[in-house]
Amino acid sequence: MKRSDLDPISAQSLERQLKKVMIVVVIAFGVLLLRLWTLQVLKGQQYRQRSEHNRIRLKDIPASRGLIFDTNGHRLAQNHPSYDLCIIPEDIRSPKALFQRLNSLVGIDPEAAYKEFCTKGRRKPFSPILLKKSITRDQLALVETHRFNLPGVVIRVNPQRSYPHGNLACHILGYLGEITQKQLQSSRFAYKKAGDLVGKAGVELKWDRYLSGIRGGEQIEVDAQGRKIAVLSRRPPEPGSNVFLNIDLKLQQAAERELAGKKGVVVAMEPTTGRVLALVSSPSYDPNIFIRGIDKATWKAMVSSKLYPLQNRATSGLFPPASVFKIVVALAALEEGIVDPEEKIFCGGTFKLGNREFRCWKRGGHGEVDLHRALVESCDVYFYNLALALGVDKIAQYAKRLGLGVETGFDLGFEKKGLVPTKRWKLNTWGERWQGGETLSMAIGQGFLLVTPIQMVTMFSAIFNGGFLYAPQVTKYVGNSGGQVNFKFRPRVRGLVGMGGEHMERVRRALVGVVNEP
Repeated sequence: MKRSDLDPISAQSLERQLKKVMIVVVIAFGVLLLRLWTLQVLKGQQYRQRSEHNRIRLKDIPASRGLIFDTNGHRLAQNHPSYDLCIIPEDIRSPKALFQRLNSLVGIDPEAAYKEFCTKGRRKPFSPILLKKSITRDQLALVETHRFNLPGVVIRVNPQRSYPHGNLACHILGYLGEITQKQLQSSRFAYKKAGDLVGKAGVELKWDRYLSGIRGGEQIEVDAQGRKIAVLSRRPPEPGSNVFLNIDLKLQQAAERELAGKKGVVVAMEPTTGRVLALVSSPSYDPNIFIRGIDKATWKAMVSSKLYPLQNRATSGLFPPASVFKIVVALAALEEGIVDPEEKIFCGGTFKLGNREFRCWKRGGHGEVDLHRALVESCDVYFYNLALALGVDKIAQYAKRLGLGVETGFDLGFEKKGLVPTKRWKLNTWGERWQGGETLSMAIGQGFLLVTPIQMVTMFSAIFNGGFLYAPQVTKYVGNSGGQVNFKFRPRVRGLVGMGGEHMERVRRALVGVVNEP
């Protein structure tokens, strides 16, 4: 059929349809051009930044934690490389399939991994999620071999803490654990972030700020599957400062051998400086068990154990001082002038107060004893007499002057004050008046009286150094390899006992007699 043969009306209708189609095509092209203009001109910078963000990543580089040494340079805490298996959620397209592959390679829990992926991945798609901490070298080799089929999987290399001597000096060194939410909110730990390890006790806590160092970072370019292509820029981390202690490894080992399998405390301190050369609290624990994360059952068993392995008995264990407290009573009596040190008091083995009879530890008694023999032989009856003449409040006053019932200033902290009772204390605490029999119990270091072993060490040191109460210090030096010094040991005098030299000398001679005279 020829065009001329078409009905004029039909031809006009066809032209109208063609015009409509052309208009639609023009509008479509117009919309497309407008969209392209919007993307490239109006929002070009925004999308370029988003593209760069997908291509360029910031990678955190943890700093190597500072080492801890004894006074002679022997390592007590060190580091070795640890390989953590992580994922970047943004780079994963088939998470369930990926987690099944990882399970067959390194033994993860696919369901737990998927749950982590869904919860954390939505909030922070570009932040690494830890799936398995400290994988073995064999597992690392498997992951690297199959890396092409593991999109979004990254290996994070961290310096991992280790304690080469196990339990040795654990109450001094302390241990590490993951930082808590409460600690993250504290200004003290402003240099930490979620997931970081932080000192939980001992030297690791006291000097955490300096031991931690300063983290570094890398700006890296990745491909579509999140694999690193190139390092664009790098800021190296700054290793933490090292800590040197006053502790002598050989002396510490000898003390720990003596307490093996027993409950007890050993503290060796220089009386004229306060340097702590050895400190043992038994039972103890191995700080290495905290490094990879301690399971709930093990932690519960440790904190609920009646042996209290986590407690540093030297600084927070409270004990009746027993006959050692007779030194305090002797000095108080000499200072107050209520006893002639040459005067003898008869001990028949018992002491009667009212209708009660208090015994001496030696059933037959010590006979006639002066101050020197009373201390050497630890005669209870002799000190019952002195205590009644002094009274509880006067005894308490001298006990405080000798460093009991107050903190010693131990540099790692976490020490208890103990209890030196007075009349007022009993009335306020128990609502009862002090009894004479309680004074007799206090005279021989019993009753309400409680002290810490470190307090007794500082008291004995003061007696032998001329009356100076030195703060016990474990730390010798804190500094980095660049020569920066964060701390250097200096003896710190916390107080003076303020007692007569002649009286102190009498007590010193008696204490020497305890171990040298029959």
